[in-house]
Amino acid sequence: MPEMKADPCLKEAITLFLQELADVRLASIHTVAAYRRDLSQFMDQCGESTALSAITRTQIQDWLVSSHASGLAVSTLARRLSAVSSFFDAAVNAEWCKTNIAAGVRPPKQPKRLPRTLPPEQTSVLMGKTDRSSELRDLALLAVMYGCGLRVSEVVGLDLVDVDLHQFELRVFGKGRKERIVPLPEGAVQYVQGYLAERMSGDEEQALFLNNRGKRLSVRSVQRMLKERALQTGADVSVTPHRLRHSFATDLLAGGVDLRAIQELLGHASLATTERYTHLDIAKLTEVYDQTHPRAKKN
Repeated sequence: MPEMKADPCLKEAITLFLQELADVRLASIHTVAAYRRDLSQFMDQCGESTALSAITRTQIQDWLVSSHASGLAVSTLARRLSAVSSFFDAAVNAEWCKTNIAAGVRPPKQPKRLPRTLPPEQTSVLMGKTDRSSELRDLALLAVMYGCGLRVSEVVGLDLVDVDLHQFELRVFGKGRKERIVPLPEGAVQYVQGYLAERMSGDEEQALFLNNRGKRLSVRSVQRMLKERALQTGADVSVTPHRLRHSFATDLLAGGVDLRAIQELLGHASLATTERYTHLDIAKLTEVYDQTHPRAKKN
């Protein structure tokens, strides 16, 4: 951090912190903009001319409480607290203040949300025939994404060499470039074979799925394709790549597949992440029980 007198005012310190974030840490413009917004809100709460040593932990807590009372989402509060904590960490390292008063402050707990899934019949509708010029590619992509439970970033990141149609396998690079091998369903293999027979040969483009210019397909293009396809086929327009991934997991769980096997297929680092699907499956079972069991509605 740049040299500055000890115990500067809040505005000076935040200005230099944002400069370091952009010029030294090389944070993206979006990250810097987000930090600037959050720290500006904090400065409004405490006063821009307030010395760092005069700011208290209680002020941070009061700021979060008032932000929560104004209707801000818990995720927004957590992001704001993270920005303030990062700022005070940097201030301590620069010897502008002695301690990070934001350390240990906790935002309100985020409610646990169950993953949203797409019913199997909706997936079938989504795979219905359309007159799209990219029909073969779209069907192959959908079959791979749903059939293997891939993240959208993983499916667009697939290269030709990652696909083994003889062994019915895919090599996938997940978060942190962690590699895993996943089985490729027979139906997906057929769709991929049909697509590859017609796939344009990009000059040196090794991506499996190409756009109409012969370049690697983007995440945004896949998201847009799903929405357009849902409109054309009459499928649920709230479909997203991640909902297809959730559907893959819950369908496997409902079919009796072991939770650790599902963890491996999804590329989850922690089993706790995969265990969300057990809650969803129990919720489904409860709904079916309430609707069909003869004693469900009896006291």
